[in-house]
Amino acid sequence: MSEDEKDPARKVITDYAQSHFRYFRTGDGTVYAQKNAHPVARPIRSQGTTGSHRQELMVGLFRDGAGVFNGSALKEALDLIEALALTEDVQPVHIRVAPGYDGATWLDLGRDDGQSVRIHPSGWDILTPDPREVCWRRTQLTGELPLPVKDTDGKGIDLLMRLCNFATAETECLAIAWLIGCLGPSVPVPAPFLTGPQGAGKSTGGRMLVRIIEGMTGDLRRAPKDEENLIAAVAAGWVTALDNLSHMTPDLSDAMCCIVTGAESVKRALFTDGDVFRVGYRRPLLLTGIDVGVIRPDLAERLLPLRLERPRVRRTEDELWTEYAQALPVVLGSLLDLAVKVRAVAAETPTDLRMADFAHLCAQLDAATGLGALAAYRASLDDLNDDVIEGDLLAQTVIEYAATMEAGAEERMTSTQWLHCLSRLYAGEELRALPKGWPTTGKVLSDRLKRLQPTLAARGVIIDSGRTKEGRYIEITRLTPPSHEQEAAF
Repeated sequence: MSEDEKDPARKVITDYAQSHFRYFRTGDGTVYAQKNAHPVARPIRSQGTTGSHRQELMVGLFRDGAGVFNGSALKEALDLIEALALTEDVQPVHIRVAPGYDGATWLDLGRDDGQSVRIHPSGWDILTPDPREVCWRRTQLTGELPLPVKDTDGKGIDLLMRLCNFATAETECLAIAWLIGCLGPSVPVPAPFLTGPQGAGKSTGGRMLVRIIEGMTGDLRRAPKDEENLIAAVAAGWVTALDNLSHMTPDLSDAMCCIVTGAESVKRALFTDGDVFRVGYRRPLLLTGIDVGVIRPDLAERLLPLRLERPRVRRTEDELWTEYAQALPVVLGSLLDLAVKVRAVAAETPTDLRMADFAHLCAQLDAATGLGALAAYRASLDDLNDDVIEGDLLAQTVIEYAATMEAGAEERMTSTQWLHCLSRLYAGEELRALPKGWPTTGKVLSDRLKRLQPTLAARGVIIDSGRTKEGRYIEITRLTPPSHEQEAAF
């Protein structure tokens, strides 16, 4: 064949690529490549250490005898493929957990053969998903899970609880509810905060919970120094676990709130003037630490305190993790069995809790097992409210002022008037100095009270605001305590 009759290298590469791979785009415009009949997809521009599409294309061309091509030909071919893919239908990619057809959900086992768990209303199966139903995205944080064991009769849950040092049965049922929530792609779950005395095994317990979902390579990490690095870590995995927190800055607290309930980060795309890069994220979050100091009210509503106790008998790391690795297939199988059972149960959704989806899941777990998860969740939130109040002198002062009001009474003043009133109450007759962080203007007071609204409402103090012809006002109402008959009915 003469040189003029040979196909250009870019055409050979393009023809080979289109016959061996499926190309599509996601909602943010990123183009992905997926081997035919295989559920794992890779962004075609990725140069990641988990293997790029460019590398797998080069290897395929070489092994199938199509030849070895230089970088220019590959770049030209991939540029054309990317342009063509932008006209295809949009399909999302998922990390670890994904929604499927007919109400099913999928769990990626992280295996090279693409085998995954399909959780459906009548049970769960190990299958290779149809690439048009589920596209998995893999990163360095995607560990491999063992094949779960079927029909365990709850043995795995008992094994897990024996390995962990949870202080109470209520803590155990909240941990189980959180793990079931992690298997749902659309259910925001509160962030477990593993606490306890030094030596209680908080880091070990956190690793055990994380590795049920992320595999034996899953681990805890130190909190990144800035929000950008935290978002990058969160976007690359499913469960994000931060270890040994001793202090929580306002920026970190706000970022954690966004991670739990979902948010989107937008920044300028590299090497462009006007294009932007969007990163949407909502992930299960896990924290460990002895004490993080003052917890802000909005984060407190998104936390799930799990207290651990010091073990009576110490074991070596090798012995402990060997037993855990052997038990993990049974633990995962039992969790899947329980998830199917819980999802099949109908239960009312509590309407008074911020994390209503998780509260509904707790109610379903109670209906399926009788564990009492919802009552334990309410009690944990009540404890967190106490922590917020104990760490906030303004909240304590507002409650002290409300205690002087008659039940059912309400008082209305401007924010500046309330600032003078509460400042005088705090200073007292001894005229003690106002503490650091005390509001300095009416506007600052108004903003602080808005943050404290849910916490104060849980203690029977309602904060409201509005505007009249005279100007804006803040209203404090002391609720009438429930009667003995109402308390008994509750």
